[in-house]
Amino acid sequence: MSATVPTLVALSATHHTAGLDARAAFALSEEGKAEFYLAAREAGLREVVLLATCNRLEAYAVGDEAVALHVRAALLKATGVEANTLDPHLKPIPGQRAVEHLFSVVAGLDSQMVGEAEIAGQARVAYADALARGMTGPVLNRIFQKAFQASAWARTHTGIAQGQVSLGNVAVDLANRVFGSLADARILVLGTGEVGRQVVQALVSRGATQVAVASRTFENARILAEEFSGSSLALVDALHQAHAHDVIIGCAQVERPLFDVTTLAAIVARRQDRPLLLVDLGVPRNFSAEARSLDGVYLSDLDDLAAVANTHLQARLAEVGRAREALDQRAERVWLATHSSPARETL
Repeated sequence: MSATVPTLVALSATHHTAGLDARAAFALSEEGKAEFYLAAREAGLREVVLLATCNRLEAYAVGDEAVALHVRAALLKATGVEANTLDPHLKPIPGQRAVEHLFSVVAGLDSQMVGEAEIAGQARVAYADALARGMTGPVLNRIFQKAFQASAWARTHTGIAQGQVSLGNVAVDLANRVFGSLADARILVLGTGEVGRQVVQALVSRGATQVAVASRTFENARILAEEFSGSSLALVDALHQAHAHDVIIGCAQVERPLFDVTTLAAIVARRQDRPLLLVDLGVPRNFSAEARSLDGVYLSDLDDLAAVANTHLQARLAEVGRAREALDQRAERVWLATHSSPARETL
């Protein structure tokens, strides 16, 4: 193959191909991202961008005919998993289809919650990281910059951004649905990253007045809580006080669940038949999936929230379709009236 015609490929493992626990198995830490780029550079790759979020592990790369094999090897080294753990979920996307896929991803059309806005920012951060590491070039620079432009156009000129779909808003919608009003609900948010901030902001905007924020680093919890007039806890204290809360939203980055089923059973016993809502936004999980077996516990994870969000999306799209049909009919009547007698035109 001519060196002037490089191969472009994306390798993608997402919610489309992997369930929540499978995605947790190959989730990447910051150290893992650095390991990926080191392995890619050692393999001779000069253009590669890694996009790793809670719902996707993707790499876009330019190279020779073996580029996909090099990227796969770098992903395996970075994640530390065996090939039989990653390979069943890893989908190669070549050439023009890779460009189309990136545009869809950045616009939020490929997201688990269709239309969500966070992915555009995550893609920008991923691209900036690769650029800072000297791992981009003329091909990836162009397609990523065009993807950001296309995303901005789509969100401005189409209805995909209606409702401002985000993890924070959907999580709070769920809590509001369960309790009717959040004014009297005691809510604990675990984690102070970007998702944790979105959740706290959404809670306060929906009328929640008793919000506590917990983090391994107490200062992070204090800063976020004070910004929204909430209270703050060290994570270890939050675990001991969990029974006093009606809603616990997990946004922490963890290697294993903060709450196993035994701990949750003890919490439920102390709540004296009062229901407990757990909303798990973590990959890996913040709460053991076995919590679903406990009486009085209602657990929703990312897959559940995506189903709720996309149900709302379908309803909005149906409304858009009906409105367009009505407008088309009116336009047709105007057109026909214009070509016969303007005086007969009715709107």
